[in-house]
Amino acid sequence: MRLHKVWTQGKKAWMGEHGGALLCDCIMAAPFTHRTPLMRQMIADTASRLLDFLYKIRWLGPLVARLSFGYFWLETGIAKVQNLDGFTQRFMGWGVPFPAFSAGLSAWTELIGGALIMLGLFTRLVSIPMIINMIVAIVLVVSANFQGIDEFVEADETVYILIFFWLLMAGPGKASLDTLLARWLGIRTKE
Repeated sequence: MRLHKVWTQGKKAWMGEHGGALLCDCIMAAPFTHRTPLMRQMIADTASRLLDFLYKIRWLGPLVARLSFGYFWLETGIAKVQNLDGFTQRFMGWGVPFPAFSAGLSAWTELIGGALIMLGLFTRLVSIPMIINMIVAIVLVVSANFQGIDEFVEADETVYILIFFWLLMAGPGKASLDTLLARWLGIRTKE
């Protein structure tokens, strides 16, 4: 009974000072009321400074993603071109039509596409054949292993298609040859 009386009196006094705060806030917030506005302002100021900084370097995210993703495709393309006979044999084993032509086309698409994505040159344009290359890989090779939607969503080729789609829609970012080329040609961009 005594505890209830102390809590009720404290609650009334605290609610009177703070304009009727929620009951659940009374016990936890009452001892910290003198620090709450200051702490909230400090968090808001720090978050604002951090967001301003991140906004100033927003060009860095697309650049790093494009360089690493492009390098991945450049490297796999080089390996496939250097071992085109072995890559063609794999295409024959998978039952891909015109295996020699298809293997060469796929390998060179990856090599050239990876290099252009790294440079940020014709990024949107080169994303289209890269997407087609991945769709062909899914349809002719990878889909044989699919048991359901989970396997499709978790397939590497699906993730690659999504990244290429992002590059197609968003472009290469501010730090790219596409942006420099657009400025030189006088094309207005949103970046």
